[in-house]
Amino acid sequence: MKTIDTLLADYDFEGLATAGYHLALRVGFAFPEYECNSLPQEWVEIYTRDGLMIFDPIIRWVYDNSGYTRWSDISNGDERKVLTTAASFGLQYGAAISVMYDDAPGLRSFGSFARADREFKDDELELLSCAVGELHQALAPARGLTNAEIDALELLASGLMLKQVAHRLGVSESAVKLRLTNARSKMGARTNTQAVGQAKKYGWI
Repeated sequence: MKTIDTLLADYDFEGLATAGYHLALRVGFAFPEYECNSLPQEWVEIYTRDGLMIFDPIIRWVYDNSGYTRWSDISNGDERKVLTTAASFGLQYGAAISVMYDDAPGLRSFGSFARADREFKDDELELLSCAVGELHQALAPARGLTNAEIDALELLASGLMLKQVAHRLGVSESAVKLRLTNARSKMGARTNTQAVGQAKKYGWI
């Protein structure tokens, strides 16, 4: 699988989004694992200062949908005139891309791409959607855990004690501890709770 840097070089975002773009990859409950923002700095400062994210119809669209669309096709209301203000900074036409896969339902990647001269063409929308999807998958960690380790983490996540996990799996408590130790080691987790949290984040349990 290609690295993020290689994929970014493959896709000419600057050539397609000539007015700038914002890319956020694998956004969980808090922050994205990777983010890139080439939108005009003055617009970014106003957007941040005025807290426009919660009013932005593009953001509402990417969290309510998967796929791609043009900004002009987004029917969500824009009471705070976010898109009108953006247009004054050369962000006249845009594309919104949103990606989330079943193997990691809690993680979403999205991009907002802008031009000043024309709407994005259909093939450009498809290319951008493909690019965001590949970048999303490129950041996915390789699942190095065994099925037995996954089973132990999943039962632990359900609230069972170690003795109950062992009984459910039909193995000794020592065997469960060994599986959990191996899982923690592979993920770089210090505690079982942290290991469970990471496994959930990656969509493994």
